[in-house]
Amino acid sequence: MNAITEISDIGEEHIGTSIDTPLRKDAFEMDDEVKIELIQKHFREIIFLLGLDLRDDSLNGTPHRVAKMYVKEVFSGLNPANKPRIKLFDNKYQYNEMLIEKNITLYSYCEHHFVPIIGKVHVAYISKGKVIGLSKINRLVQYYAKRPQVQERLTNQIAEGLKEALQSEDVAVIVDAVHLCVSSRGVQDISSNTITANYSGAFQEAKKKEEFLGLLGKL
Repeated sequence: MNAITEISDIGEEHIGTSIDTPLRKDAFEMDDEVKIELIQKHFREIIFLLGLDLRDDSLNGTPHRVAKMYVKEVFSGLNPANKPRIKLFDNKYQYNEMLIEKNITLYSYCEHHFVPIIGKVHVAYISKGKVIGLSKINRLVQYYAKRPQVQERLTNQIAEGLKEALQSEDVAVIVDAVHLCVSSRGVQDISSNTITANYSGAFQEAKKKEEFLGLLGKL
């Protein structure tokens, strides 16, 4: 079976392989400016093959804009050098209940079709003596979102990233998102959402999970 036949047989039944984003070992040996130059060249070829006239003023700069957007913006989370630095603070208020950061805006991209995943992320954690600046939670979510993704992997990567940053296993993550690969093409269903969750530590207990979902208004 050749690769094209295999992809056709899989169709929409995409298979996840690991919590880790499948990167090559040499992924960052090339600097960003060289990547932008090469992506620009290849995207120009894609536009040409689609039959569009690159001499048109509206299209002429598109290959560079797309290349720069891929490397510097929407896929910048592929590079570990862009991971936000997290500073923890002592829990001086002795606040020992769950802290929830809800409705974090999510923009990511489906790795199967390279079209947007748009939604909200809700995060909770219980301090183990340290606390984190609230905006750092958003930044960590955005770091993992700025990659070609599948929602299940994204959910688990956010959870593992938070546990590492917070030095606490007591973390919960819910991702509620619309996939444009479902709504804008293929089955073209504009009413469905995809919800994924990761519960660790104390949040694996039914009572704590119910409290979290209740505070989110999801019970």
